[in-house]
Amino acid sequence: MKNIIVLLTLFVLLFSCNSSQKGKVGKGGVNGEIVPEKTAKWFPERPKGMVAIPSGSFVLGQSDFDFTFSPVKAPLRTVTVSSFYMDETEVTNSNYRFFVNYVKDSVARTMLAEAVGDATSVDSRTPKGTSIQDYSYITKEQVNKRSAGVNAYQEFLETQGDNPDAKKINWNVPLHWSTSDYPDVEYAEVMEDLYYTPEERFEGERSIDVRKLKYAYSYEDKIAAVKSRGRGRDYIINEEVPVYPDTTVWVRDFNYSHNEPMFEQYFWHKAFNEYPVVGVTHKQALAYCAFRTKFKNDFNKSQKKNKKEKIFKFRLPTETEWEYAARGDLQDAPYPWGGPYLIDDRGCYMANFKPKRGDYIENDKGYLYTSKVKTFHKNGYGLYDMAGNVSEWTVSPFDNSAYLISSTINPYLGNKMEDEQKVIRGGSWKDIGYMLMVSQRDSEHQDSARSYIGFRCVQTIPESADLKLRRKDRLK
Repeated sequence: MKNIIVLLTLFVLLFSCNSSQKGKVGKGGVNGEIVPEKTAKWFPERPKGMVAIPSGSFVLGQSDFDFTFSPVKAPLRTVTVSSFYMDETEVTNSNYRFFVNYVKDSVARTMLAEAVGDATSVDSRTPKGTSIQDYSYITKEQVNKRSAGVNAYQEFLETQGDNPDAKKINWNVPLHWSTSDYPDVEYAEVMEDLYYTPEERFEGERSIDVRKLKYAYSYEDKIAAVKSRGRGRDYIINEEVPVYPDTTVWVRDFNYSHNEPMFEQYFWHKAFNEYPVVGVTHKQALAYCAFRTKFKNDFNKSQKKNKKEKIFKFRLPTETEWEYAARGDLQDAPYPWGGPYLIDDRGCYMANFKPKRGDYIENDKGYLYTSKVKTFHKNGYGLYDMAGNVSEWTVSPFDNSAYLISSTINPYLGNKMEDEQKVIRGGSWKDIGYMLMVSQRDSEHQDSARSYIGFRCVQTIPESADLKLRRKDRLK
């Protein structure tokens, strides 16, 4: 009996000792020695709709043709690029509409919560969405807080006055967009502020005032922090970006062309779901990347089982990353498919561009403006439309001397120069074949929106990742 008691005591002690180490810092080690933690191989999670671009070296610039009078001509250089994931297509209208709808919902919920103020739900047992009070911030709900998803830290934040972190939008309550479903007059009054006023409505149509759809996010200006050798709130940049694309670009870019149908339908009509979004400024593209990062991190955080760590941020590619990916593992080729021709052996065009003077339609494809993504063949890395369809924003500032003064490892000038103009790459549906060359550079002011500029995202793959790429799989 004594032996059993002793064994049980030892078991409890061992268990309690192991448990006590959880969450503590400065404990552990092996026999008083600092021993690195053994971890299994780390495999990156491939984001949906992205393909992996392996690290490598290539000749940057126009190695195929010598355009003597090119204003951006520069000596050729061999550079090295780290591996990354890249969207296999440009961001589509459907992708970007998800972003816009998210912002619309969050703005509406915030307006409702602010209108409720410090009021609380009348009764937590009533069906959600039957009163404007059901849309109060979660941390304001005094009835059955734990069941509402409020933890101890959120309750603590409530005591900190106007701390913005104490205001958590309640996404569990359904919104009512149809006026016949509005739960009460107060709800109707708040929602009406989200729409254009009667004086601004066209033909009396009640529609969302897109000027109120703004996405707020923050980031650290690391370049300024490094230059000043400092960190902290002085280097936190708060952005509030209107997210709705400028649909007027279809008319504004072509003053002597009847493009009103594209202006009225291109972004919102389901017929254009799988077409690249246009009319997006550089800042809007960055905001989309920030949202995409937050949306995935929020999902990972919400998983009670198999919780995942924070992901590497989605971002825009650098100019060099874009060119490297566009070449598709082909050295010194003028186009993503090789070249030097713009048609294949059957006489079909290889991309969506302007083939002849006044002729915008490519043989059997028949696209007058943008084309549906994945219409044309992918390159060696599995990327579509790296030439033609729409030009694409990069994160790199534009400068004629960029190739001369940038590094040979992941070249980038964003930390050394003003960036009012950003590099765009790839050529578009309105451009001639010369603009489709992988080495051809162009630029646009970052606050400009065009009917021929879109974007795609990338995500860094750390050098330590166990990622083996088989080219034969990519070329299928």
